[in-house]
Amino acid sequence: MYIETVPNRNSPPAILLREGYREGGKVVKRTIANLSHWDPQLIEHLRILLKGGVAVESARALMSIERSLPHGHVAAVLGIARRCGLAKLLDPAPAPVRSLVLALVVARVLEPGSKLATWRNLQPESATHSLSQVLGLGAFEAERLYAALDWLGVAQPRIERSLARQHLGNGVLVLYDLTSTWVTGRHCALAHYGYSRDGKRDDPQIVFGLLCSADGCPVAVEVFAGNTADPATLAAQIDKLKERFGLSQVVWVGDRGMVPCARIEQVLRPAGMSWITALRSPQIAELIEDRGPWQPSLFDEHGLIALDSARYPGERLVVCRNPALAEERARKRAELLAATEVELAAIAQATARTRNRLHGQDKIGLRVGRVIERYRMAKHFDLEITETSFTFTRKQAQIDAEAALDGLYVLRTNVPSEQFSDAQTVLAYKSLAQVERAFRSMKTVDLHVRPIYHFNESRVRAHVFLCMLAYYVEWHLREALKPLLHDDEDLATRRDQRTNPVMPTPRSEGANAKAARHRTDDALPVHSLHTLLQDLATLTYNITSTPVNPQAKIVITTRPTPLQSKAFALLGIDPACSQ
Repeated sequence: MYIETVPNRNSPPAILLREGYREGGKVVKRTIANLSHWDPQLIEHLRILLKGGVAVESARALMSIERSLPHGHVAAVLGIARRCGLAKLLDPAPAPVRSLVLALVVARVLEPGSKLATWRNLQPESATHSLSQVLGLGAFEAERLYAALDWLGVAQPRIERSLARQHLGNGVLVLYDLTSTWVTGRHCALAHYGYSRDGKRDDPQIVFGLLCSADGCPVAVEVFAGNTADPATLAAQIDKLKERFGLSQVVWVGDRGMVPCARIEQVLRPAGMSWITALRSPQIAELIEDRGPWQPSLFDEHGLIALDSARYPGERLVVCRNPALAEERARKRAELLAATEVELAAIAQATARTRNRLHGQDKIGLRVGRVIERYRMAKHFDLEITETSFTFTRKQAQIDAEAALDGLYVLRTNVPSEQFSDAQTVLAYKSLAQVERAFRSMKTVDLHVRPIYHFNESRVRAHVFLCMLAYYVEWHLREALKPLLHDDEDLATRRDQRTNPVMPTPRSEGANAKAARHRTDDALPVHSLHTLLQDLATLTYNITSTPVNPQAKIVITTRPTPLQSKAFALLGIDPACSQ
């Protein structure tokens, strides 16, 4: 006997119990009963019985789910951490410490927070994802997590050497930039009041510099006291490259604040290093006086002019002009000048009114100072303040001189043109945006290095290094998942092939199509990395047991959706085998 479903035109199909047998050498069948009115679950039980199976009262009698944890994002981040070689870099540590350090790095990508919050999320009874189960951590004290962080701080030089061997070499580009972040409390020896790039002038700061390869992959990080100036950190990085990494010659790429003329003469040139940096505005003005003004018509289709100068013997200067940048700076200056004039005119009118006249040189000066400070336009105005009056006029000659530099920047390098062409030099300098992206990810978007709650100097350094390793994992994760992200997959190739390296590289047709449709070519939704990890987290890690042997735990992961399958295929990871 068997159960057959028979279509019934526009009505629901008929569910029939039938019997098949032979009659006169032919196979015939007959209907024994109409089961259409039965409960679907009862029909399925009968179907199992007819096939020789055993029907049970409910699915719970076979297996029960004891716990279900978000797992897909854990499998993705942990899998890429192993694929990119980070897990192997932790091998010298004892197994328990190695697992905890790996958990710290992965948890920083998944759910950045304080170490205590991370410890709670890794405890079996309060876990918010499957990371603890996958790594087999079990229950442990918070002190063990801090001990793992301390081990990571001690291992930082060795790990950075391994990363440098993998991503750097003699003659390659090295990107370097500096940023700051605030520290909670007043007891950290590194915390000092200094220039805050986050606008937190009321809080003590630390400063940290990030070394990256030419494609933006982080290699090393170093923490400095919060009152350390940018150029003062350069010598320490040169020593690190030469002594710790064994690199005798690299091309150092830094912005005009990081690599000023004094540091080139005092640090880079004596060390035998090459450099690509930019001139400051006063140096550009001196160059214009020597070589004459550069009209837009002088720039070729590449948007640049190569020249030399007696002020920089043995070096190349590449003058770049970006028309879009020139237009934007002119617009912004005009708006700031107009806004400043409106408020200064109101102050001048207040000094001339008949009632409640504003008077007193100090009072007038304070109000003028607030306006000038807000718009930072003091250099473009002549101000005359007396006890009873206030007048102002534009410094038009100075405004015109500044406008002549709009959209212009001059690169300075001692790298021979045979090694780096003028266009390649411009692209190398613009690649500093990769370091800015790393800072943005570490500080605000993904990893949240700030605020820092540690007071011990060594733990502050270890915390920043931990965030760098988390960004190292995230960088590889982004590279692998680009087809599913809003990122432009062909940006690097098209940037190298452009005739005008000064202008921004437009997005490719494929990237524009993804942005317009919010879908990939195979009709999958396009995500940011954050929302993609949220989607992957819906693939769960289920701990089950059976009544026959309740002590035996069976782990079952849910079936991936098409998007999740594509993501794991790009990563080369099987989420069911992530342990």
